[in-house]
Amino acid sequence: MKQTEQWTSKLGFILAAAGSAIGLGAIWKFPYVAGTSGGGAFFLLFLLFTVLIGLPLLLGEFVIGRSTQQEAITAYKTIAPNSGWHWIGKLGVATCFILLSFYSVVGGWILLYLFRSATGQLIGEMQAYDKLFEQVITDPVLSVGAQFVFILLTIVVVARGVQEGIEKANKYMMPALFVLFLVLIVRSLTLDDAMKGVTFFLQPDFSNLTSESVLYAMGQSFFSLSVGVSVMVTYSSYLAKNESLPRSAVSIVGLNLAISLLAGLAIFPAVFSLGVEPTAGPGLLFIVLPSVFAKIPLGGLFLMVFLALFLFATLTSAFSMLEIIVASLARDDMEKRKKTTWITGLLIFVVGIPSALSYGVWSEMTIFGKSIFDAADFLVSNILMPLGALLIAIFVPLKMKREVLVAEISAGSNNGKRWFAVWLLLLRYLVPVAIIIVFLDVIGII
Repeated sequence: MKQTEQWTSKLGFILAAAGSAIGLGAIWKFPYVAGTSGGGAFFLLFLLFTVLIGLPLLLGEFVIGRSTQQEAITAYKTIAPNSGWHWIGKLGVATCFILLSFYSVVGGWILLYLFRSATGQLIGEMQAYDKLFEQVITDPVLSVGAQFVFILLTIVVVARGVQEGIEKANKYMMPALFVLFLVLIVRSLTLDDAMKGVTFFLQPDFSNLTSESVLYAMGQSFFSLSVGVSVMVTYSSYLAKNESLPRSAVSIVGLNLAISLLAGLAIFPAVFSLGVEPTAGPGLLFIVLPSVFAKIPLGGLFLMVFLALFLFATLTSAFSMLEIIVASLARDDMEKRKKTTWITGLLIFVVGIPSALSYGVWSEMTIFGKSIFDAADFLVSNILMPLGALLIAIFVPLKMKREVLVAEISAGSNNGKRWFAVWLLLLRYLVPVAIIIVFLDVIGII
């Protein structure tokens, strides 16, 4: 049965899909992963992986969703009935469940910072920010309580239907996010020793590049585009048949790379100027940003608005994660959707509590030497997402009819057929080989 909801415009779809992709992956995770993985060399790898692997995969998910007009699990069943291929959709649903469980923890941190900013408690002496962040992530009541509020906001929106709210809000929030990023970059670049940060971020230094850095760059290219979990299968199922999938995919990738570039240019000049280690980890964003805004006239107001927009970008990603689960269970039934959303969202909250406590009362509890939060992050970013992406890369050329692929790629564009062969070649050969190499590295064979 065809989906009853559709995006009202191509721009609405692009901004909603970009909202799904542009969140913690581009703004929070990218700066600290780049900082711990070689700076410019990592960014170059990330760019190559995103264009050569992320983009073909994104387009692959678009083709699956738009051609069937079905949510993730049913889409695979429609294309390959009476087979086990629908487990790709189920894997995506399970991955989003785990991902949202720890993603919501960081969403809670943002909420806490936004509250402190709104009440004038955030802007102050620079040396206090590391202690403030430690206080936020180690306090069990604050961490779990904020995580619950974040999940609650996500539930309320998804239970009412995502398209109308996300699509309209993105048209205003995403451009505003770009503008505020530019303001932050201008200020960061005028700080002392700022160019050292720019050099670290943009000048590749392959001497610091390790096999683990390659693995992280690959995982980040999946994480930041929301591919490998079939989120984009569900989102593209709401897209009209006359819209160009390649143009939409390129637009989303371009927005994602632009945000990642802006995030690096905003963070690293400030990092080097303020004497913070670029390998500071997840707290980098929460320590550096307040320091930068403290030096800007009306910095408290700028920081509050930025955190609100950052929260929105984070929520739009959370909406898409919960949406794929709910859409797969509710099957376009609005009454069932409400109940399913509440039950699923609350279960995700419960599963995420250990991640919320992993920097505090459960900090001594580790899994393979990693905290619960970091272990869940590694499982999703470096195993489940690449596995899902590998299966999608195999599924599209193997199980989908060539005429369907050509029709979907060509719809809404005169240039679709020109790039069809290149896209299919990358998806069929380069993507699987690259992912398999990373898997071999993960298990220590190479």
